[in-house]
Amino acid sequence: MKKSIKILLVALLFLGFLNWYIEASVTIIPLNQIKAGMKGKGRSVFIDNKIEEFDVEILGILYNFQPKRNLILAKLQSQLLDKTGVMSGMSGSPIYIDGKLIGAVAYSFPFAKEAIAGITPIEEMLAIQEKKIQKTSFSSQMPIKKYMTLEELFEINKNFFMTTSPTFVEGQAFSPLTIPLVFSGFSSRVFEQSKSFFLKMGFNPIRSGPGGQSVEKLSVPDLTLREGDPVGVQLITGDLNLSFVGTVTHVDGNNVLAFGHPLFNLGSVDYAMAKAKVVGVVPSLSSSLKLAVTDTLVGRFVQDRNSGIFGELGKMPLFIPVNIKMLNDKGEIKDFKVKVVDDKILTPFFVNIALSNVLSIEERAVGDLSLELNGKIYLENGKSINLEDLFSGNFDTSITTLSSLLTAVVYFLTNNEFQDLSIHRIDLNIRASEEVKFSYLEKVWLDKYDVAPGEHIRIKVYSRNFRGDSVLQEVSIAAPLLPSGSEFYLIVADAASMQQVEFGQYKKQAFVPRSLNQLIRMLSNLRKNNRIYFRIIAAKPGLFLKGEEMPNLPPTMKSMFSSARVATSVPTELNKSTLREYQLPVPYVFQGAAVIPIKIK
Repeated sequence: MKKSIKILLVALLFLGFLNWYIEASVTIIPLNQIKAGMKGKGRSVFIDNKIEEFDVEILGILYNFQPKRNLILAKLQSQLLDKTGVMSGMSGSPIYIDGKLIGAVAYSFPFAKEAIAGITPIEEMLAIQEKKIQKTSFSSQMPIKKYMTLEELFEINKNFFMTTSPTFVEGQAFSPLTIPLVFSGFSSRVFEQSKSFFLKMGFNPIRSGPGGQSVEKLSVPDLTLREGDPVGVQLITGDLNLSFVGTVTHVDGNNVLAFGHPLFNLGSVDYAMAKAKVVGVVPSLSSSLKLAVTDTLVGRFVQDRNSGIFGELGKMPLFIPVNIKMLNDKGEIKDFKVKVVDDKILTPFFVNIALSNVLSIEERAVGDLSLELNGKIYLENGKSINLEDLFSGNFDTSITTLSSLLTAVVYFLTNNEFQDLSIHRIDLNIRASEEVKFSYLEKVWLDKYDVAPGEHIRIKVYSRNFRGDSVLQEVSIAAPLLPSGSEFYLIVADAASMQQVEFGQYKKQAFVPRSLNQLIRMLSNLRKNNRIYFRIIAAKPGLFLKGEEMPNLPPTMKSMFSSARVATSVPTELNKSTLREYQLPVPYVFQGAAVIPIKIK
């Protein structure tokens, strides 16, 4: 009995100590105890890694300034802040009263004459770490398309990328602090093109010098952050670096809270957490900012919520490796290794920016340019997508279209409606030449226009290239086995024209995949610019069902597949069926189309 009592007392003492330790590690003043006139201190870094204190005076509390969210109003003072006001990069700077944490600097009044800040209460930030980690459930039912530009991607995701609306206090706009978004290793062209999108999202894009490190392994032994330290959120790393920079609010063991407001408010995420170093401060009448660069990888952020972001020290984030091998006219090879954030919403966006940048740095952005692509996207389920195509044009047309192709494929994979699917790796081999490689169809010649069933037809395709030279391609295709006196059509076309033929034939303006396997097959078989496509169609009944053509069906088969008892979706009846298809690879971008009627003897 005495032994049981002794064990119970030890357990109670241990629980009491544990409870004391937890309370000691998060010593806070709750919102209901904060009053106007209270004074305290804030912590942040304004140069290098030196944490500095500034004075804080509480002005009041905005209750329910957003649904079920409150905000502490305070005046910040120091020699620096009196000149700069509340600055971009201070998001997350912890505020203390009597040494107890009350929250993080997160909001400001634009163009204010004094450093008046909005502080996110620490209780709301601590609640973030209670959220469950689960993958984003958003999925797309968009029709498959070959290209997707940054503009289209932004429009598709505008509900995710919209800036938080400002709150008005006595007629004054009160907004989340803009977050510095540091571009390192990026060309001026790509920076300026993507800058407008990030400004719309409420970020402050900045070009910076070298920063960051490889994420192959975590640095040892310094995997620590202090409250008030600058912290980076890396979305692209490797030979390029793109990172948000804010401030650490609270560290409890390996748990880290920062920013005090969201980045994208995407819920459960997997962002890289890195140390950062402040290079200097730029005072501005509109929005002063900290200039910073990211440094050592120290962990990952796993929650991106309204009240801030939460992460774990010492845990490696998952990135998607993008390996790009460039071969130029001189036979010189350059390898680029980039890692991009693994996220349904963000991955396509940052894949586009990374690839566009590598291409624009290595190749001319003005003038004639052709880019030949051979690549592979490896999926976590063991399957893969083959990418092969040729892009040619002047100014930045080739760069934009190649990047838009990869963006579209990545978007449809990561946002498929069938199952959560991550990309394991992307390998791209790109051959560049400073010339235009186009050829325009002039005429199609056939050795016969009346043929016997199964008889071979010699076809000559004449086109003229960009230099004005004539180009000849020859193929032989067997005539279909059709009854005497019937007619069929030979279509010779480029990729875009053949797609329009299919839309007309199937009475569809776009194709939506019906399964993951079909999606992967469709993405692997996207029509290519450097192909001449041949198709034979005839007046034969068929069906278009679940994204697939079922050509030349006998009446009984057609009736069976059209039956309401059998069909799981409404089929489209076809008056013309595809009897044969063929594609001819060519070393240039082919353009043009012709439809030729042929009779069976």
